[in-house]
Amino acid sequence: MRDSLKSGLSFIFEYKVPPERTVPCLLPESPEFQQMPRVLATGYMIGLFEWACIKAVNPHLDWPREQSVGIAVRLSHLAATPPGLTVTISGELVTMEGRRLEFAMQGHDGVELISKGTHGRYIIDARRFNEKAEAKLAAALREGPQSTA
Repeated sequence: MRDSLKSGLSFIFEYKVPPERTVPCLLPESPEFQQMPRVLATGYMIGLFEWACIKAVNPHLDWPREQSVGIAVRLSHLAATPPGLTVTISGELVTMEGRRLEFAMQGHDGVELISKGTHGRYIIDARRFNEKAEAKLAAALREGPQSTA
């Protein structure tokens, strides 16, 4: 992580919503989602907020060795956005505690505010993170399904 990553970092990210980012496309195997309106899905909206933060932070990291992962999402979804509109996400890095980052963010679709809130990210060493994930999978496959009771 470079010294240039500091609280106060602000950014803007734009994304034109295509039809394949609407609710019925979120989980195509879900018959319930197939009956939902063709507007930007909340799951995809959250992904856009994450992407905006990644794009803002990456120039301040030793990418791709260092990366950031989402650790908290506190975003409202205030209004529906049909495909064809452009979502503009603005954000600011408001808190840094070591490798933990907290962003204040909002999204607008050119007509109205569609989201506001905060998003937390954590800076990781990608190799170590991936090794832990692979070890977790290997252990789970060895041990079989675990009871949640």
